[in-house]
Order: sequence, then C-alpha cells, then structure tokens
Amino acid sequence: MSLDTAVTTPFPNVYDAESIPAGARSEIDRLLQSGDLFRYTAPADAPVALLEHEFAALMGSKYALAVSSCSAALFLSLKALGLQPGARVLIPAFTFAAVPSSIVHAGCTPVLCEVGENYRIDVDHFRDLMGQNIEAVMISHMRGHTSDMDAIVAEANARGIPVIEDAAHSLGTTWDGRNIGTIGKIGCFSFQSYKMVNAGEGGILISDDADVMAQAIIMSGAYEHNWRKHGVDAALEAAFARWQNQLPLYNLRLGNLSAAVIRPQLPELARRVRDGRRNHDHVADQLNLSPWIDVPAKLEPEVRAPDSIQFNLVGMNDAEIAAYADAAAARGVKVQVFGASKDNARAFWNWQFLKDLPELPRTRAMLMKACDVRLPARLSLAECDMIADALVRAAQDVMGNVRAFA
Repeated sequence: MSLDTAVTTPFPNVYDAESIPAGARSEIDRLLQSGDLFRYTAPADAPVALLEHEFAALMGSKYALAVSSCSAALFLSLKALGLQPGARVLIPAFTFAAVPSSIVHAGCTPVLCEVGENYRIDVDHFRDLMGQNIEAVMISHMRGHTSDMDAIVAEANARGIPVIEDAAHSLGTTWDGRNIGTIGKIGCFSFQSYKMVNAGEGGILISDDADVMAQAIIMSGAYEHNWRKHGVDAALEAAFARWQNQLPLYNLRLGNLSAAVIRPQLPELARRVRDGRRNHDHVADQLNLSPWIDVPAKLEPEVRAPDSIQFNLVGMNDAEIAAYADAAAARGVKVQVFGASKDNARAFWNWQFLKDLPELPRTRAMLMKACDVRLPARLSLAECDMIADALVRAAQDVMGNVRAFA
C-alpha cells in the first residue's frame, strides 16, 4: 500500500454480512410450505436437532443445544450449574453488557476482573479474585481475543470452580490446537448478524457434561418428553430422569427457520476463518507502521478467527483521540473508541444496573484509547488496503505527517 496513492474505487461497506448460501433456500421453502417451524413438531430430524448434531461434531463436543441467543446460552449455563442466589461469578471487565446481564438474570453477582492493554484478562488480578468466594468463571473472549486459558483453567480446576466460555466472537478460534468453547465445562456461541455464522439472532451452547446439558435442555423449553428429540445416550437419559419436572421452563428455543439459515453456513466456516485472519493480519501489519497506532500481538497458543480489528492509539490525549475518530469518519471508516461514548455497552462503567461497580484503572485506561473497526472476512485485500490507509492517514491528520518503518 502507498499512502500517497489516490483512492478512486468505492469505499468498502463493512456492515453487510455475507449472503446466505443458496443451499438454505430449498429448506426454507419446504418449511414455509409445511409450516413446520417449531423445533419439536417433527418426530425426528428437525432442522434445529440436525444443527445441534452437526455443530457438536464440528466442535468435537458430545452435546449441543441451540437457543435464541448467546445471552440465553450463558444464562442457561449458569442455571444448569446449580449456582445459589447471589453466587459470585468472575468475568473480564472488558466484555459486552449482555454478559453481566446474563449473570444478573440468573440471580448471581458479577465480579469484574481487570483487563490489560492487550484486551485479555490480567492473570494476577484474576488469581487474587479467585480467592474471594468465586463460584464460577465466565471468560469472555471479547472480540475474539483469547486470555491465557492455561492459567485460567489451572487456577479454576485447582479450586473446583467451573469455567464457562463466552465464545460469541470466537467461533473457529483455537488455543493450543483445541477449539475455543471446548476448554471450559460449557462453551457458548452467537449466530447474531455480526458473527462468523449469521442467523440474525441465535446461539448455541456445547458441553461434554450430560447432567449440565440435560438441565439446560429442559430449561430451554423441552417440556414433557420433548427432550427425547435431542438424541439420547445412556448418560443423558439418566440425567433427564433425574431432572424431569424438577426445573422451570424459560422457553429460549431456536426455531427451525433459523436453523435452516445456519446449517449451510457451517461448511463455509473454515474459509471465513481463513479469510478473516488474512484480512486482520494484513491490516494489522500496516497499522503497526504508524507511531500513533498499536495492534497488540496475540498470545502464542492462540490461532484467531477475527472479523474485526482492535488497536490502541499511542501518545494521544482525550481531545486528540476524539479528533482521530472524527478524522477516520471523514475518510470513510467508523472507528468506535470503546470508552469514549456515554452509553457504549462495552464500557463497564455504563453497566449501571450493577451495584457497587468497582474502579478498574487498567481496564478504564485501555478502553479510553482502544479502537474497534469492522473487518469482515468477505473483504478483498484491496479493500483492506483502503481501510488501513484511511486509519493511518487519520492519525497523521491529527498528529502530523510522521512516518515510522518496521
């Protein structure tokens, strides 16, 4: 890329998702003709049930449960762990508001952990908090950035504390060769439109624990004996027998139309992950040439599946950071500075529904300079060049035409 090359082609649209594969259309037409939209109408092989089997196989998990959102998956995970009211659940302070919200809905108490400039859990603060009556850990791999899962799981296992992975942004990411979402007791994923697999809304949770899964299935809305339509092995059947009629129903099911949209996208995942990583790294290399921009490096065991890019502004005060966002917008790129908005749902101080919000200086300082830009896997490298050029030039607009070279 040359910063001196004039841009003559249309600026890329980063907000549209990839089109739904043509293979979905015949199944959607069949469902519309039959009206068979409820997951439990068919005696077997409903689209939602097929999606669960396919997703579990893709991830290498025993069980999967498709639900209405990733938030629903997180909520059901907490309920299925049998946590008592008020149980303290540790989360990163850098996450989306839906994460602490799911904990509140489950009657538990979020405990916020510091996050460093690389967007990952501060392991020292994590260890300190784990000695303070924590009963569960919910690790958000926020924007696909994986915290040190070796340290987190080792600490949790040593204390007998279950780990839930909020992998909403991490479908396709691996840690030391293992799929993210399979490292903790439960993994939760999103099918919202800005994720690698798009159904508009929807989520799924996975686990190898039959007792956890049986509870989650019943509470998701498998009334009477509809749990049989999930496919039953001996461990699940025994767990269902224990929990039948013992649990409330929250009715958080996914519908067949959503499953019909999701299933043809699963074979596309590997390509999307590959292209998303290519685009991210291509742009990151160019941004890191600027003295005003830093894209934090990944952790060594992590192989990412990004569809956006995050970077920190270097050597800018608050006014200059605000000016940078305006300059980038003028050049065609919307930059979200996580901490700059009074209502950004990813800035922990805006979670006013929580009592006694802590002051977390490291996380706050990071959020005040951390930027977020959409970078879909469908973009070409030429389009990525245009975005990178605009982001670098915006910094020069604000801070002066200083060049740095790797």
